[in-house]
Order: sequence, then C-alpha cells, then structure tokens
Amino acid sequence: MSFSNADTGSKTADPYVAKNKEQPELSEKVNDLINFVDKSKYCMMTTRIASSGLLVSRCMALAAKEGNGVDLIFHANSESGKTDDLESDNDINLAFLQPSGEWASISGIASLETDREKVRKYYSPGLKAWLGDLGDGKHDGGPEDPRIILIKVKAKTAQYAITRSATGALGNAIEFAKGVVTGETAQVNKLRYLDESELQQCKSTSCISQTYNHTDDFAGRSSSQ
Repeated sequence: MSFSNADTGSKTADPYVAKNKEQPELSEKVNDLINFVDKSKYCMMTTRIASSGLLVSRCMALAAKEGNGVDLIFHANSESGKTDDLESDNDINLAFLQPSGEWASISGIASLETDREKVRKYYSPGLKAWLGDLGDGKHDGGPEDPRIILIKVKAKTAQYAITRSATGALGNAIEFAKGVVTGETAQVNKLRYLDESELQQCKSTSCISQTYNHTDDFAGRSSSQ
C-alpha cells in the first residue's frame, strides 16, 4: 500500500531523490556512515511507550561501537522509562543530525545488557553526574552501580545524507540558490541506503578501513526519563 497525490507521467515525481541518491562501494557507504555517527555523537533514540503504544524520542550520547563499527552502544539507567519501553518492544530507531542538514537514520533491534564486565569496559566517570550517589554504598554512580546498564543497538537498516560539496554549507547554499532561480533540482547530498544484508556482511567480515571504539562522556538525558 502506498500514497500518491500526483500524476507526473513519465517524469520522475521525486527528482531530489533521483538526483542525489547514489550507490558506491559498500566499504565507502559504511565508512561514511560510521564517520558521520562519530562526528555527530548525539542522537535521538526513538522507542515505543509500553503503556500507550506511542512513540517517544530521547537525546542519547554514543558510548561505544561493536560489530566492526555497525552496532551502537549507549549507557542507560536501568530504572528509566526507556528500559521499560525496550523490554516491551525492542524495535528502535536512532536519528543523527548536523546543523548543515546532514542526517542519518538507523533502525535496529535493541538489547539491555547488564553484564558487569561489559559495563566496566565502557564505563565513564561522567555517569556519576547523571545518576548521583544515593549514599547507600551501592548506588554511587560507579562502575558497580547496578543501575548502570548498556543499550546495544544491532543495526538492521540505515539511510543517510551527507554533503557533496567540499565547502560544506556554503557550496550547498550556492547549489540551492541555483535551483531556486533555474528550477533545476539541487544536487547537494550523497543520499545512501544500507539494507540488512549489507550491514550483516560488514559485521561478519570487516568492510571498513578502521574500527572505532570510544567511551565518551555520558549525555545523561537518558538517565531519568
């Protein structure tokens, strides 16, 4: 089932997609996605509220990556609303955005990881600022605090748009202005899509030039929501 509100005959109804979509080598597509995610660091994580079925998004900071850089890991407070959401429905979406208009949307399956060895591996002292020390000798925001868990997102599909212009926003603005004057669709982005089989291939046999793994400070907007 699809929606349409126009009949353009033999002409492309969505010339922006037609002009900007490209299909380079898999290694280039994945490398550019990973580099963009690293550059952005912050994303909106969308889950489904268990009690109502409505969607909700929260700002999260990337903590680390696994699966040759394709699977993403976030810190979380086990007592926050998002863990209830994911326990009920583990379908998830991550949306990254830059002020330039570049963006990435990653859909996947989330799992809640409570293994202390892995929590310690990705622990950041910045977590203390968000969880606080409850003064009971156990819930202190440290690596052994049972409230600190991980959300691992196994990417299933991804789509993203990064700028074509070497001059970034300035080049895009010029291209956009040309389009306004001439009516020619602007070619400003590299619009790409990665399906499940492509991402799985990268997880099993590395197709990227470098695997990144970092533990940046926790964004914390997730700890109490």
